[in-house]
Amino acid sequence: MIDALMTSLGEVLSGAHLLYMGFGVLVGLLVGIIPGLGGIAGMALLLPFLYGMSPGLALGMLMGMVAVIPTGDTFTSVLLGIPGSSASQATVMDGFPLAKKGQAARALASAFLSSLCGGVIGAVVLTGFILVARPLVLAFSSAELFVLTLLGLAMVAVLSGESQKGMAACGLGLLLGAIGTAPATGEFRLNLDVGYLYDGIPLIVVGLAIFALPEIIDLLIQRGSIARERTSLGHGWRQGIRDVADNRGLVVKCAGMGSLIGTIPGLAGSVVDWLTYAFASRTAKGEKHFGQGDIRGVIAPESANNACACGAMVPTLLFGVPGSGTAAIFLGGLLLLGLEPGVSMISTHLDLTYTIIWSLALANILGAALCLVLARPVAQLTRIPFVLLAPVITTLILFAAYQATRSLGDWYTLLAVGAVGVLFKRAGWSRPAFLIGFVLAPGAETYFYQSVQFQGMSAFLRPGVLIILGMIALALLLPLFKRLLRRRQPLAVGAEVSSPQQPPAVPTFGRVDTLLVVGLLLLAAASWYDISGLSFLGGIFPRLAITIMAAGAALSALEAWRRGARWEAQPLGEPLLWLAGLLGLVVAASLLGFVSAAMLMAFAFLRGVAKARWATALAIAAGIAAFLLGMQALLSLHYPSGWLDALFGL
Repeated sequence: MIDALMTSLGEVLSGAHLLYMGFGVLVGLLVGIIPGLGGIAGMALLLPFLYGMSPGLALGMLMGMVAVIPTGDTFTSVLLGIPGSSASQATVMDGFPLAKKGQAARALASAFLSSLCGGVIGAVVLTGFILVARPLVLAFSSAELFVLTLLGLAMVAVLSGESQKGMAACGLGLLLGAIGTAPATGEFRLNLDVGYLYDGIPLIVVGLAIFALPEIIDLLIQRGSIARERTSLGHGWRQGIRDVADNRGLVVKCAGMGSLIGTIPGLAGSVVDWLTYAFASRTAKGEKHFGQGDIRGVIAPESANNACACGAMVPTLLFGVPGSGTAAIFLGGLLLLGLEPGVSMISTHLDLTYTIIWSLALANILGAALCLVLARPVAQLTRIPFVLLAPVITTLILFAAYQATRSLGDWYTLLAVGAVGVLFKRAGWSRPAFLIGFVLAPGAETYFYQSVQFQGMSAFLRPGVLIILGMIALALLLPLFKRLLRRRQPLAVGAEVSSPQQPPAVPTFGRVDTLLVVGLLLLAAASWYDISGLSFLGGIFPRLAITIMAAGAALSALEAWRRGARWEAQPLGEPLLWLAGLLGLVVAASLLGFVSAAMLMAFAFLRGVAKARWATALAIAAGIAAFLLGMQALLSLHYPSGWLDALFGL
């Protein structure tokens, strides 16, 4: 163990590792300042660059991004009052009021230093978990790993808002993850006789489609710049650092809470943010101004965010069950590097496990330092109109998606899954539940197959398996118990309560919800028919996914009807229009060539939609072409080449 520790330390401190980590930190910082884009889309953009890289360098780049995104999205939360991601919503409560008082510098300094401390504490907690849990992981068989995967899915579905919709989204992710070849029998399934689908859908494409495209479309619909008004950073950098020192006990407590909560799959993001914010507001001593500009309302959630990212690595590394959407993409990155999470990460690849931990701690320090140094120029970036950035980000997404299999199918799948992502976002269905279901599908099926093959059905009567199955039942029944308690509470208090109360919020169920429910039920029927001829082992997992998806969809509609949900229009015209525009770009890229189509699209968009000047439009279009050609030469790529690319020899 000492040898692995020293080997990883030497790797982390090498010049190449630090260089790649710095690149990941910079990309994470840029992704973090775009509201809603978040770490999932950012990491999906980085995955294509992992091919051919050594695991140590690739992990440095990935951990640089994982560490800094919760720090980077603080800029928009404090300066603009717009949450950079779901994990920075609580920071807005006091960060934005402080900025309006001219104390943005103080809030940012406190946030960055709190994030640094939280990330380092989280890395220490992660180290402790690795040491303590190592004997437990080594004792797990395939059966325990299979039901542990089911526990992760159950937690994600239940904790993702409305549990029925979360269950349906998770089931859809499992079903898409089952497309391709059955690991137990080698049978092909759910591929519609399309050659592209015989090997399944690439994770890179799904991650970008389900998260990045819907966010970009929403920002385009809103128009304008990321910042709606000019906000001065003001003064108070030193005061912000003193605030963290004065509240060091709060930092340690919230970082510890974030680390522990992050280890529970699905219970991360905005959950830990609000829990620690509530903890700070209830336990704070002295004069309180929470919601009006109390610095402790910034310190508490920011301490927990980075620690939570470290905690999410525990189930990801030890059991192959991602603790969050970002961890799900990270898990895909591990698989691309040929690393299998679980036993091998704490036995054969223990040095790489420690490399991840050291990189997390170091990247948090580097990220916080960069945020402090680059605070003023980054604040200026938030004032750039998003319509000027849209062609660049769209080109990056198409470039990253095409690296999955370097087939036109990557782009068409991106648009198809992106349409699902747009519907999910419009209706409030859980996209992380979908993504985690997709990532866990292959591993869950493999664990089930190995359990049945080596031990038969008796594998599921092992004590550890029964304990985890009991936890799954508890997770699924918990919302029902809460609902029953809520109904009984008025009876216990008495019916003669005369004080006026706020009427309960009326649930909504609209056009997009209906479209999703009907679509998922039809998909369930078609998929069941498609796999009807498969063997038992080849078809059991898709049938489980179909059952989960159909049950979740039907129950969500039934629950809405039972609760008298109010009909909501949920307009779809503009999102579908932008998706049609992306489809036009993909068709143009296949006919004209990717480089030419991207350059022409950027120029036409900037002149026609963004109303940019000729010089600005030409400069950005030329920059896009230079990037694509540079990556083509550097990585020996071959883009789709149409007649226009061929004419110019691109």
